[in-house]
Parts: sequence; C-alpha cells; structure tokens
Amino acid sequence: MGLPVQSQLKYWGITSAVFLVTLWYLSDVILPFILGGAVAYFLDPVADRLENAGLSRVAATVVISLVAVLSFALMILTIVPTLINQAVLLVDTAPQLFTELKAFLSKHFPDLLNDDSAISQSLAKIGETVQSKGGELLQALLSSAQSVINIVVLLVVTPVVAFYLLLDWDHMVERIDQLLPRDHAPVVRQLARQINATLASFVRGQSTVCLILGTFYAVSLMIVGLSFGLVAGFIAGLLTFIPYIGALVGGALAIGLALFQFWGEWWSIGAVAAIFAVGQMMEGNVLTPKLVGSSVGLHPVWLIFSLSAFGTVFGFVGMLVAVPVAAAIGVIVRFAISQYEGSRLYQGQERYAQIPPENTDTE
Repeated sequence: MGLPVQSQLKYWGITSAVFLVTLWYLSDVILPFILGGAVAYFLDPVADRLENAGLSRVAATVVISLVAVLSFALMILTIVPTLINQAVLLVDTAPQLFTELKAFLSKHFPDLLNDDSAISQSLAKIGETVQSKGGELLQALLSSAQSVINIVVLLVVTPVVAFYLLLDWDHMVERIDQLLPRDHAPVVRQLARQINATLASFVRGQSTVCLILGTFYAVSLMIVGLSFGLVAGFIAGLLTFIPYIGALVGGALAIGLALFQFWGEWWSIGAVAAIFAVGQMMEGNVLTPKLVGSSVGLHPVWLIFSLSAFGTVFGFVGMLVAVPVAAAIGVIVRFAISQYEGSRLYQGQERYAQIPPENTDTE
C-alpha cells in the first residue's frame, strides 16, 4: 500500500526545497558539473549511434571527446580572437556612432534636435555609458577568463565531468530507474519520457538551429562588408535560443550598424536586411520544423519567464537549469490537467459515474 497523498507531497516538497537551496548556495561550485551534464546529455545520442555502428561505449566516448577537443581548439585559435577584437572595437566606437546619429538627426530634423534638447543630451550620455560600462564589462570578462580558476574550470573540470557522465550515462539512467517508487514507477517513466522528448526536441534541436543561423549571419554579414558582422551574427545566433529575441536584437543591431557604415549605399543596407529576412525564412520554414519540431511544448512566453526568473535568483547556473525545469513543469502540468479532466471534481458526480472505469485511467 502506497503512502498517503499528504505524506508524498511532504516528501517531494522537502526534496524540491533541498534542491533549490542547494542550487542557490552552490551555484558557483556546481557550474562545471551542470555544464558537464548538459554536454553529456547533448552528446548521448551521438554515442548511442556510434555504439550501434559497432563501437564500444568507451571507444565512442573517446572519439566524441577527441572531436570536441579539436573543434574547441580550432574555434579558440580562429574565431574567438576576431570576435573579441570586434567586440572591443564596437564598444570603443560607440560614442562616434552616437555622434554621427546626432549629426544625422540635426541635419534632417533641426527642430527636433538641438544642443540643449533632451534627445541630444541622452544620445551623448548613451555613447559615453556604452564605452565606459561596456569596456568595464569586457575587461572583467577577459580578466576572469584569464584567471587560473576559470581556466581550470572551463578547460579541465567541465570536459572531465562531461567525459565520465557520457561514459556512464546509460548506467546512471538504469540506476535511477531502479530507485523509482514502485507504485509510481510507470507514471514517472511516462513523464520522464515526455520530458526527455521535450528537451531533446528543444535543447538539441534549438542549439543546432542557433549554430547554423549564427554561422549564416556572421559569414553573410562579413561577406557584405559589415565591420562588426561577426559580433552581430554571434549575438543573433546566440539569442535565437530564445524565440523571436535573436532575430529582433541581431537584426536591429546589424541594420543599425549598416545605416552608419553604408549610409547612401542603399543596396548594402538592403543586403543586410535581406540576410536576416532569409535567415528568418530558413528558421521558420526549414530549420525549426525539421530540427525542433512543432510539438515541443515550451511556449515562448513560458520559456522567457523561466530564463528570467531562474537567472535572477540563481544567476548563470539558474539559466542553465531553467530550460529543463521549465520542460519538466510543463509536462507535469499537462499531466495534472489530464488527471483533473478525468476526475470527479471536473466531470461531476453523475457524469463521472457514467464513464466506464477504463476511461478514467491515465496511462
């Protein structure tokens, strides 16, 4: 006989509270383990396919690790320096860009903008703020990235954790399955499969979409000749993980930069706009339907709220766990709604009594 509902709620409530408190207190310590787990989860299907091709789990893990290390080293040597240089240059030239914007507005809208107007003063302050705060942010990021602790964490601990988790992934899943409460194991397995399907469709699929679109935007903008095309493409590709935000922010940034750089060369400005139009058509009609799917179950508003809430409370680690927690909550809520719709509370006494017993069960 299973435990009463009140006792189960108490135990699961305590477990959830302990998890959140641990996440809050150890957010900086567990970062490499969260990253390693995310990498292992992302690469587990690749390891399974290599196993099906005849490799052992150890050989598949070693092959994946070698390819990942070589790809990371290539990216560090080729892309990252250019990206950092363009970001620093963009921050340094921000005051000049706002000065040119002020001159443009003064020429075409003299009554709207003068030296004493609020808009003129605001533009000057924005440029100075971007230069000072942006420079401080970049300097802080670069200095932290060069510190011994972060180098060890990012270049040693995270790959090691990912390697061992990927190696033992199937055994860990099997062991967790053995620890499930026997009375609720079938339901928990069903919910776990739905959560995994949601995460697999969204995280793996959306990450691939971000990589493809980021590469497309960066390469295309650099071919057009946009000075900060790599930065704009990187930002657009990275923010594509949040629905609609990547295209809006990246497109506004790229077109704004194109207006300053190519003013009067309308074909160049149109080419920048066309790049993002093509990217959006690719994302909406090809990439997202093929790689993510239409039944992921993560509404954009719910996803943005989860990222904002967890990021505010738990920092960067919270943003990492926001998507899986949001997916789990979404699956559990849909399951609870299905249970409610089949219950006496929803159906009513008379209608519920007329429903055959097999129709009231939820698989």
